[in-house]
Amino acid sequence: MKKVLTFSLLLVLGLVASQLLPGLLGADYASFKMCSDTLLYVCLAFIMINVGREFEIEKGEWRSYVSDYFIAMATAAVPWIFITLYYMFVMLPSVYWGDAEAWKENLLLSRFAAPTSAGILFTMLAALHLKSSWMYRKIQVLAIFDDLDTILLMIPLQIAMIGLQWQMFVVVAIVTLLLVAGWRKLGHYDLRQDWKSILLYAVVVFALTQGLYALTASLFGESGGIHIEVLLPAFVLGMTMRHRHVDSAAEARASSFVSFLFMFLVGVSMPLFIGVQHAEALSGHHSVTGSQPMMSWGTIAVHVLIVSLLSNLGKLFPVFFYRDRKLSERLALSIGMFTRGEVGAGVIFIALGYNLGGPVLIVSVLTIVLNLILTGGFVLLVKRLALKAYGTQPS
Repeated sequence: MKKVLTFSLLLVLGLVASQLLPGLLGADYASFKMCSDTLLYVCLAFIMINVGREFEIEKGEWRSYVSDYFIAMATAAVPWIFITLYYMFVMLPSVYWGDAEAWKENLLLSRFAAPTSAGILFTMLAALHLKSSWMYRKIQVLAIFDDLDTILLMIPLQIAMIGLQWQMFVVVAIVTLLLVAGWRKLGHYDLRQDWKSILLYAVVVFALTQGLYALTASLFGESGGIHIEVLLPAFVLGMTMRHRHVDSAAEARASSFVSFLFMFLVGVSMPLFIGVQHAEALSGHHSVTGSQPMMSWGTIAVHVLIVSLLSNLGKLFPVFFYRDRKLSERLALSIGMFTRGEVGAGVIFIALGYNLGGPVLIVSVLTIVLNLILTGGFVLLVKRLALKAYGTQPS
């Protein structure tokens, strides 16, 4: 619970800093932003490598995971669709309802609601002594799969933002090669997996993705640069590692520090919105979401509550499956999927790269904050439902 509250606090502190630093640093803010964004990408790669390390399945029994994958995909898709529709038809004027650009922007921005925070969830459920239960084993598979689904679906969304260019085919080819390599070499490489090594791998992943972009941009111009986000390469690298459980206190502290730093930097990366009517006035770029006037904080608070409710209702999808298990188990499984964290925040950071902003961005960030604050309550509810299903002995 302490870790979850720290996530929330650091995200809020970063959000406050994002509004103060441009004025305090003046001309030096651009250099600071470049350094903080670099550090943020490295932290994101570190986190995604660890998510990939948790991706442990029996390749010979892949058919048994097909239904789990589609349930996880739907569990990620339903809240995403709910929030996209809410952003389009409630938060945007009716003149944009048929606008293709508005749909693309909101499909990308609302994707933050799709992934469950696997790291937070697994840690808290293990602390409640539920590690041996059917619910824990099933939620481990679903949470990893919906993270994977989020990563994969970000690719066509980013392609839609870029447009139909030749770089799209290169990106698709690279993604395909990464997925094939990840599957063929799943758990194959016996690499060092202490936090220092994971951090080094994260730096290398970031350097390779940025190097590819820099090289192609120098050859074909900035608009022709090929940009692969660190999410998928880092996840695939984690997949290929022969998983080792490194459970020392020092490892836990280091991993927590990276996650804490990441959440703070996500807050810092937010655009200036206090004191401006249009987010695009600061950036000089145009987007439908970024051009919307700011709302009052009371109105934003109402939107945050409704978006949080919609995102969590969508996560109840698994209740309708696994009918051989008790309703309390299925409900506990679904509520466990409510947790949000690093991957969802990473989606918002990526959306910022396309100059998306305005009230929709603020609502998205504050929804993550609210869900983090409520995570302790969600997990306690999961515990109560699990005890109802299992008694004192999870099975």
